Amino acid sequence: GGVPPVTDLVLGATAGCLACVLTNPLEVVKTRLQLQGELQPPGTYPRPYRGVLRAVGAVCRADGLRGLQKGLAAGLLYQGLMNGVRFYCYSCAEDAGWTGYPGGTVAAGAVAGAVGAFVGSPAYLVKTHLQAQTLAGGGGGGAQANHECISGAFESIYKQHGVAGLWRGVTGAVPRVAVGSAAQLATFASAKDWVCERQWFGEGSWAAVLAGGMVSAVAVAVTMTPFDVVSTRLYNQPVDADGTGKLYRGFLDCILQISSKEGLLGLYKGIGAVYLRLGPHTVLSLFFWDELRKM
Repeated sequence: GGVPPVTDLVLGATAGCLACVLTNPLEVVKTRLQLQGELQPPGTYPRPYRGVLRAVGAVCRADGLRGLQKGLAAGLLYQGLMNGVRFYCYSCAEDAGWTGYPGGTVAAGAVAGAVGAFVGSPAYLVKTHLQAQTLAGGGGGGAQANHECISGAFESIYKQHGVAGLWRGVTGAVPRVAVGSAAQLATFASAKDWVCERQWFGEGSWAAVLAGGMVSAVAVAVTMTPFDVVSTRLYNQPVDADGTGKLYRGFLDCILQISSKEGLLGLYKGIGAVYLRLGPHTVLSLFFWDELRKM
């Protein structure tokens, strides 16, 4: 609506960061759930994290209340980079008139999301490492990187594996954000209209937006969670001295290994946390975005 792409970059980054502060605890829980029982058949491993609410309690017992905000600094950096670039690219597509073509909105959202994911990949890598770390000694599964802080994490990864090491796992991140962004744009507006048509909430109210976001989140969670699990595993897996993953050779190998060893449901680990985060995060981002644009 007449906002220059550069302004959209700043507003998108700010809105994403504000939403991240409130939804980061669910990111921590989601990461722990997705790494639990990595490459082990169901029922053969301990499960300290059982569902979203119990996982919240387990994180608090192991790491204290502060454990629910692990990786927040890296999460804010990721949201700022990814959403800033994503909204900038989408705004450029709007200005060029590409979103006016059939399917243009979804295509522009997917491409913008993919570019944003690539730019923000190093921050997501560090965020995943920090959120996977637990004082309980890794009882929840997943490799433990043992970084002390965000700057130490970047320094350690760079010293060991160079610049390329900072983009490890990007092959999972790009399709994850592209699919999620496309699915969200394709369903959010129609879901909000559907809620209003049934007169559950007044049209234009934030209750309707929240309800629409939660309905849309069903479609997004179902389509995005497998990519989210793969992305988390690729980012967090241990690597050799040359940066080669010890568990997965790449995106497709990760999908095949999870499916064969953990079953197809292994690709949907943490879907409850993914769903509960998506709706509020979408609405909060839109709310902050709208208010910042008005200002």
